[in-house]
Amino acid sequence: MALDFNYVLPVEQTQWRVNGETTTVLRWNYDDGRDRLLHLYNKAKKQQWDANDRIDWKQNLDHDNPMGLPDQFIGIYGSDIWNRLTEKERTNLRRHAQAWQISQLLHGEQGALVCSAKIVQQVPNIDSKLYAATQTIDEARHVEAYSRLLGEKFELAYPITSPLKALLENVIQDSRWDFTFLGMQVLIEGLALAVFQRLRDQAGNQLAAAVNAYVMQDESRHVAFGRLALREYYPELTEQERAEREEFVVEGCYQMRDRFLQEELWESLGLPKKECLTIMNEAPLMKQYRVRLFSRIVPTIKDIGLWGEKVQKAFGAMGVLEFANVDTAAILENDNRVAEEFDARRREIEQSAKAAGE
Repeated sequence: MALDFNYVLPVEQTQWRVNGETTTVLRWNYDDGRDRLLHLYNKAKKQQWDANDRIDWKQNLDHDNPMGLPDQFIGIYGSDIWNRLTEKERTNLRRHAQAWQISQLLHGEQGALVCSAKIVQQVPNIDSKLYAATQTIDEARHVEAYSRLLGEKFELAYPITSPLKALLENVIQDSRWDFTFLGMQVLIEGLALAVFQRLRDQAGNQLAAAVNAYVMQDESRHVAFGRLALREYYPELTEQERAEREEFVVEGCYQMRDRFLQEELWESLGLPKKECLTIMNEAPLMKQYRVRLFSRIVPTIKDIGLWGEKVQKAFGAMGVLEFANVDTAAILENDNRVAEEFDARRREIEQSAKAAGE
């Protein structure tokens, strides 16, 4: 898979090496697996798929609106800056904005690839090691799929944004296994699921929608994995240990909220960055979008027991406490069902084409 990425900004600006401490734990008791985690492991084995075969890469993207998204998805839509743009400039902005978003998903998936491999090393239970091994191949497949979408279809990419880089660096550097779970499985993957869902459900282009639907099917299992592992471990924490993790949650959530201000996008297009950032922070549609991003994170944080005063206060300030009682299991099951519906539609199309050819 040789792809020539056309980065709009010098990629050397954001390449970095992270020095982290990882303790490798070997477990000699092989029969102490927990039923729910082993069930998840078996489900992961059955749901492995090949990005070459499951996705119809013969489909193309529309150059003017690659994923077929409404213009309301663009952060400065409806503003004075947007109204001053020519149609050619708006077309260019659509393409760049969507490439920026897929680029951040791609970089996040590489971070998840590294973190899942780290979990295999760190985690003390054999059942978690087994599941994390399946997640590692899942994340490799996601990197493959998104890099192919960008490299072959967009022919345009953006380097990693600073807030995502900072959060990944914190997760990778920390030597405690549960911080890897908390940062990746709960925060980064939880927020990514909200983005995937928006693209899956709103994209008019079926190639883009299918990539997100299939990635979501895997990611829903990953979030469930994090919930199961941490829900059993966190009741054992001391008050100080719990406070450290709640501080990490608060800081990580603010970093991820700021991740979507798209500073690199405005710079590369020569738009007034300060004005664009003000619009991104104040526009009602963007405020609503940033709130929805946490619809999967908040109930999981509550479920695993990191629900102290500081966390609730931060979520209240962010306007996301309404998600505390969301049924995450039902949402994750729906992600699996939607992916299977995409498979069914593709089989119908293939069968119809075959019948027409006969």
